[in-house]
Amino acid sequence: MKKRLDYYWRLFATGLSFSVFGIGGFLLWVLVFPVLNAIPGSPLKKRGRAQKCVHYSFGIFIGLMHRIGIMTYEVNGLERLNRPGQLILANHPTLIDIVFLLSRIPYASCIVKSKLCHNPCMKGSIINAGYISNEDPQQMIDRCVAYLMSGGIMIIFPESTRTVPNTEYHFQRGAAAVALQANAIVTPVTLHCSPSTLTKAEKWYQIPERRFHLSMTVGEDMVLDDFRAITPKSIAVRRFNHYLQDYFTQQRSKHE
Repeated sequence: MKKRLDYYWRLFATGLSFSVFGIGGFLLWVLVFPVLNAIPGSPLKKRGRAQKCVHYSFGIFIGLMHRIGIMTYEVNGLERLNRPGQLILANHPTLIDIVFLLSRIPYASCIVKSKLCHNPCMKGSIINAGYISNEDPQQMIDRCVAYLMSGGIMIIFPESTRTVPNTEYHFQRGAAAVALQANAIVTPVTLHCSPSTLTKAEKWYQIPERRFHLSMTVGEDMVLDDFRAITPKSIAVRRFNHYLQDYFTQQRSKHE
């Protein structure tokens, strides 16, 4: 009986959490960002304020999920993040990966699906924090490169979508192209969720039998000199993309 009550509580709490997330995102758009934008400052400063606002909001959301018994989490190597001009490349097992990452990084941009730009719960954050749409692949790459070269921190999931459970990684080449073109600091972040939940194959209400644990491990910076020396650049991008797939496959095998 206790286990059953715990399950139904977590199911209710999960629905509550995502409702809070949606309502909170809408309120940021209509109430908070207009106030922040009214404060004098350059477009760069306004974008930074919005990014930090999202950072705090996502931290509250993760804290809520933790406190009401949906999840636990751990972070290893956080001191390696938050460096100007840093490209963070991460695997993507769950729906809340970008929320978790942005809750740890005060000032960062990321790539978002173009349809989210029209979602009232996300539109305000995307526009004001300067997140980059994936609608036009080449423009997306150019904007990411420019952002990194200006000293910004960028988060990219090379797979571009959540991992399908029990399948091999199939990374898109955009992340590798950005890394090589921007000459950025490239830092891998491995995310692992146990038990599996909020994957591409599961609905939000298909919760596990116990609360899930999300771990984040920040790896050492990747050395790209050998890849940057390869010509033509298309081959360099392809080889680095394969290297990324092998790296994250090895990291995943450590948890299996």
